[in-house]
Amino acid sequence: MKKLYIFDFDGTLGDSRGLIVRTMMDTFEKLGIAKPTVEACIGTIGLPLADCFTVSAHLSDEVGEKCADVYRKIFKRNNVKGAVKPFKGVISTLNTLHGQGKILAVASSRGHESLDGLVDDFGITNLFTSIIGADDVVNAKPDPEPVNKILSSLSILPKDTVVVGDAPYDILMGKNAGASAIGVTYGNSKREELQEAGADFIIESFADLLKLPL
Repeated sequence: MKKLYIFDFDGTLGDSRGLIVRTMMDTFEKLGIAKPTVEACIGTIGLPLADCFTVSAHLSDEVGEKCADVYRKIFKRNNVKGAVKPFKGVISTLNTLHGQGKILAVASSRGHESLDGLVDDFGITNLFTSIIGADDVVNAKPDPEPVNKILSSLSILPKDTVVVGDAPYDILMGKNAGASAIGVTYGNSKREELQEAGADFIIESFADLLKLPL
């Protein structure tokens, strides 16, 4: 049985798509950059922030970093309490897993400046033994560093670990670390993308985690 569950945040625990896309669009407008499609923005959720801009709008790394700086300022304005809500079943399922003695952790591409506050807003900070943000690692998803950092700190083996996420980056991060990986379809990626990334299981709702043979 798996001992450790590592969760992505955006699109897996928290329904932040609307807030992220709106803030990206506000950033493009502020800088006078032609806006990409909403779908292009959604497809980058889970990448490091600057990469969301370079990929969605085909920008240079330098412009992407400038966009990221502006985004962070606008995000503080847009991220009012309640703007990001947990997906259905997240809170109860996490509490059930914690009650079963599972070790829970978060590995997010979001920095701690916003990540910690969002997790705290959900009232679940105490459930997690480790919370890894973008500012804790050198190599972001799909590199296994976020997972490896958690495994090292807890002295847990990859075979005893499962990574849960909504994006191919999450699945690849878990598989690259030697862990099992579960994709969720209610987030920001399609089932086919999760399958292609190598997900061991794909679930339609967060509560389905409790039904898997883990």
